[in-house]
Amino acid sequence: MNDLLEFDPTGPVLIVGGYGTVGTALTGLAGTQWPLLLTGRNPDRGSHLANGNVTVQRWDLSRPEPFHAKVRAVISTVNDPDDRVLRAAVSAGIPYVDVTRWTSRVTRAATLATLLRPTAPVLLSSGWMGGVINIVAAALAQDAGGGDQIDVAIRYDINDRAGVDSVDFMDRLGLDFEVRKGGKAAVVRPLSDTRWVDIAGHRTKVARLDTPEQFTLPLTLGAGSVATRIGFSSNTSTTALLAARAVGLFRWGSGERWSPLRRSLLYSPGAGGTAHIRVDVKGPAGTRTAVISDPQGQAHLTALGGLLGLRAVLAEGARPGVSFPESTLDSASQLTELESHGVTILRS
Repeated sequence: MNDLLEFDPTGPVLIVGGYGTVGTALTGLAGTQWPLLLTGRNPDRGSHLANGNVTVQRWDLSRPEPFHAKVRAVISTVNDPDDRVLRAAVSAGIPYVDVTRWTSRVTRAATLATLLRPTAPVLLSSGWMGGVINIVAAALAQDAGGGDQIDVAIRYDINDRAGVDSVDFMDRLGLDFEVRKGGKAAVVRPLSDTRWVDIAGHRTKVARLDTPEQFTLPLTLGAGSVATRIGFSSNTSTTALLAARAVGLFRWGSGERWSPLRRSLLYSPGAGGTAHIRVDVKGPAGTRTAVISDPQGQAHLTALGGLLGLRAVLAEGARPGVSFPESTLDSASQLTELESHGVTILRS
């Protein structure tokens, strides 16, 4: 591709997918701090966000037309399957944040960015909810004297506002994935190893899910075991999803033909809901727990993760190279920032 981004320390922050569900939430948060340039395939859909501080342009990642812009930072809130955004930003020495990749694409992005020898920060913040889980886990591990075992339980509110990308993990449910268990590599089947967990007072049945923090936390925090599980606010949805896995839908029905059926099991965005996540970290000093709740929902919480990422890569003294959200040296201030935006983090 011939995309040409140029670094301009006085230019806008480029939000790729800036008028999607997460992008719109991020625009509301970041637009008070920096000028913004929003891009997507249909800029007319983002025209309502344009003002003196926000402009909207077309950049369709599925088409070959090159894109040119001068910006101070780039954050991607959409899938970037051909790494166009990543390549353009890193090649130009522009601080970069990504909040949308699944695990295999995070590993590829980390490899590609390293090979490009970045001269600016590259933050791969695609852990669940824009890396918020990673940050909370890092803070808990510090209190526990280490993160020997990390368990994450997500309560997905089916009434929440959600973009199509938010259920892309549905298309990964037919693929086994590798995690660390007891310090050794182990292969896990999606939606297996079910258990009941109390999440913010809700007894929720959760099952295994492939998420990037299960790849990064063993590398960054030295965790011997990391497990992320997901359950739903509707027991009917949980039962349907587990039944679909039991009959092999996500294996024999993995192609495009069955995509509408797979997504219909979960993708039914509503007017809004509350995002609840529980994180348990076991270390030498005992077990530490945090329950994260955002009454504005998962898109808002993901956008907050993106906002923290932008601040990190634009901070004075930010180091060039690839990093992950839990690599921050000041997770306490990031938790305070989350709470200032209405997120509740109950620690015990």
